[in-house]
Amino acid sequence: MPVLVMKFGGTSVATTDRIRRAAKRVGVEVAKGYDVIVIVSAMSGETNKLVGLVGETSPLYDAREYDAVVSSGENVTAGLMALTLQEMDVPARSWQGWQVPVKTTSAHSAARIEDIPPDNITAKFAEGMRVAVVAGFQGISPEGRITTLGRGGSDTTAVAFAAAFDAERCDIYTDVDGVYTTDPRICDKARRLDRIAFEEMLELASLGAKVLQTRSVELAMRYNVKLRVLSSFEEQSDDAGTLVCAEEEIMESNVVNGIAYSRDEAKMTLISVADRPGIAAAIFGPLSEAGVNVDMIVQNISEEGRTDMTFSCPTDQVLRAEKALQEAKERGDINYHDLVADTNVAKVSAVGIGMRSQSGVAARMFRTLSDEGVNIKVIATSEIKISVLIDRKYMELAVQALHDAFELDKSA
Repeated sequence: MPVLVMKFGGTSVATTDRIRRAAKRVGVEVAKGYDVIVIVSAMSGETNKLVGLVGETSPLYDAREYDAVVSSGENVTAGLMALTLQEMDVPARSWQGWQVPVKTTSAHSAARIEDIPPDNITAKFAEGMRVAVVAGFQGISPEGRITTLGRGGSDTTAVAFAAAFDAERCDIYTDVDGVYTTDPRICDKARRLDRIAFEEMLELASLGAKVLQTRSVELAMRYNVKLRVLSSFEEQSDDAGTLVCAEEEIMESNVVNGIAYSRDEAKMTLISVADRPGIAAAIFGPLSEAGVNVDMIVQNISEEGRTDMTFSCPTDQVLRAEKALQEAKERGDINYHDLVADTNVAKVSAVGIGMRSQSGVAARMFRTLSDEGVNIKVIATSEIKISVLIDRKYMELAVQALHDAFELDKSA
């Protein structure tokens, strides 16, 4: 039978009633003749609760034990979903990551999937099981330890399963009915996109859009997985949701297709470091080893052999970054006068494949922010995106103004 992958996010399985509703959707697909692999997240709020418990116990925690704790939320949901389907007379069983097995690297809390052998689940399908309910977000390392894939990792799990089982498609059910031009909670003019290119979705996901995890989009693009984003709470039609697809499948597109933002950003500046060959490697090597996710980087003009180096990172990694750089200074690898962290900034980005062929996007973006009295602290660009760091208090104003400036409430 053809295989369908269905992923349900935390809000979609937040209560037993919602799990029952999701199970009914699964039952509809089983009735159509599919063998279904259901990927589930932890019930809404559970992962945050577990992360909080770890933080209370050990601020600088052992990442292996962190994974053991935070992965347990998905196990609960998987069991409850399987029980619900069984009550509906749908042959189902739950699977934890190690039972499949979902083989990953050893990078705890940020592991990458290396292989998903289909044999175990395929054998159960052959025996009459119709639904495999798999705990998302988790796997097993070569050392036999439980690993997690990073926040939002259930999306990556779903796409990886779709690729491994050559699924007909992968449906991502969440609390929104698709991908929007920006967050509808901030801008009431936000519009749902019928289609969006893999590259645009990849940029939006990496820049703060919460709809899909970055690595899930990377996998979908690499293996050409048909990916749909749908609402768990609305009736579905054939054209429901947003299709994430290759650029060639999109007839017309706006120059800018989306405005993304990230509220939890920090700007860190190393003041007066030596301007010499290798200094960047000496700074960002220890940050990488400490697991700090550096994004925007700016080096100031050198004066008398000294310069300032500014970079951004998530606010929850500031302490880790400070510790790594202080240790590098104590070893003599780098020498700086001071390290200043500004945790009251936000990142706002404009994304669109149309930027490749049309000039003036940066000028319009900067002029719009200037007209609103918003000062830009850092700028970073790529072929299809422009990002700026601004004071966090202006974030919503900037998102709304840019959405209007690029007329994103209108389709191409």
